[in-house]
Amino acid sequence: MIVRPRRSALFMPASNARAIEKARRLDCDVVILDLEDSIAPDLKEAARAQAVVAAAEGGFGRRELLVRINALDTPWGRDDCHAVADAGFDAVVLPKVSHPANLAAARALLGALPLWAMIETCAGMLDLSAIVGSARANGLECLLAGTNDLAKEMRSTPGPDRAPLLGHLAMIVTAARAAGLTALDGVCNVIEDGEVLAAECAQGARFGFDGKSLIHPAQVAAANRAYGPTAEMVAWADRIIAAFALPENAGKGVIRVDGAMVELLHLEQAQRIAALAGAIAGS
Repeated sequence: MIVRPRRSALFMPASNARAIEKARRLDCDVVILDLEDSIAPDLKEAARAQAVVAAAEGGFGRRELLVRINALDTPWGRDDCHAVADAGFDAVVLPKVSHPANLAAARALLGALPLWAMIETCAGMLDLSAIVGSARANGLECLLAGTNDLAKEMRSTPGPDRAPLLGHLAMIVTAARAAGLTALDGVCNVIEDGEVLAAECAQGARFGFDGKSLIHPAQVAAANRAYGPTAEMVAWADRIIAAFALPENAGKGVIRVDGAMVELLHLEQAQRIAALAGAIAGS
């Protein structure tokens, strides 16, 4: 089983050369150079050019390097696509995906470059099934919860517990799993690595997200802790895998481990935990 860690996906403004250079040394799994929300209109073209240069220079090591373009219905979206299509990015983050047609339009401009879709509109939530149903045709690999924009459009006030968004978060994870996609939780607006960030990361991990979108390097450690397997989880996984591998358990669907009944579904969970731990250790 091959699992790629995506515990921490850090957005960095593509207009900030120092931030890009710092990203090459951070312990995040994914770097997303941003051309959208964090870039003022008069800096869009310069940020685009700088992102392309950064991709060409490389130096990001084992980190996946992505770029978030502007939506195609903006003055910059199509030019963004033409610029980044062959620039060396691992994937493109497409904002405000509300219908499969948004993915298809980007796919036509980006060639074979994989897409990550931000689900941050009410229309996108209502059309989630169709969006993930088009994943294979459009090269969609990941859903990112755009919690700030979604809350704004809903006119909700999530608060620390994010209560108005919990159903939406569950649906994003469910849709991603149905299509075999990665699912990333939305950003936390509290930058400090403290109780609020830790609680939000833990909540997302319980919901089943693979990792979290981040807006500041100070958030990386908390995300990596929450979405990486603990030593106890790895030890449990090793025991489950070893038990099923015993000759006397060959072909069995249910066995007893540590005084509990364990099924093949637990073996699958254990194999994924072991694969993720191994990938993190080797990165």
